[in-house]
Amino acid sequence: MAKRKMGLVFAVVVLMALVLGSGVISPAAEKKVYIVASDISWPPFEWKDEAGNYVGFELDVMREIAKLEGYRIEIKDIAFDSIIPGVEAGKYDIGASGFTITAKREEVVDFSESYWKSDQAVLIRKDSGLNIITALSQGHTVGAQRGTTGANWIQINLIEKGVKVELKLYETYSLAALDLVNKNIDAVIQDQPALIAFAAPEENIEIAGIIMTRGEFGFLVQEGDPYGLLAKINEGMKKLHASGEWDRLVAKYFGE
Repeated sequence: MAKRKMGLVFAVVVLMALVLGSGVISPAAEKKVYIVASDISWPPFEWKDEAGNYVGFELDVMREIAKLEGYRIEIKDIAFDSIIPGVEAGKYDIGASGFTITAKREEVVDFSESYWKSDQAVLIRKDSGLNIITALSQGHTVGAQRGTTGANWIQINLIEKGVKVELKLYETYSLAALDLVNKNIDAVIQDQPALIAFAAPEENIEIAGIIMTRGEFGFLVQEGDPYGLLAKINEGMKKLHASGEWDRLVAKYFGE
């Protein structure tokens, strides 16, 4: 009887070793370097400075968390609407580009805890004679970045409800703003904090008003979080808040 029990225990140990070795059951894998995908065209969250360096609030947060949690990252400049498909396919490990947490996005990727709250803002030319109501009314053209919640808001809340507004999509918000200045479109919609920073130094454009969407930003990873990154990101954010570094970065990029 004792031999039979010993044989059973040995068989179970061998089976577990085979299962773990096959990858059916395994702890979170690790990589030497994790790829962070970000659309480097959206100050103050991320942009390229005159020396060609990638700078901005989210990128600094990613760098600080990596230091605190003991892993390395490489930041890549990726078109906004290509980041989620790329993370979903495993080409990139983390998406960090002002992604609003939505149920639709959560169907294909997993999000960290939220780190920023944002409404949508509408940008117009000062000489246009428009306001937030008339700018989004029939006969006008509104620009937005492709794949964003701002573009989605226009589609769902205006176009699909019969308002004859034309939605023009752009690769970056700066291209949309350029078209606005050149009078090719009537308004631009995007997340409030970035639009405030963009509009502040400009003389001929202004924010017409705010749409209270109450969005929350999160960093995103591949569904199932195969590398166990979300726990590290969430823990890193807690440490940044506790140390005061988070507030320092906010002040650095958004002002006191």
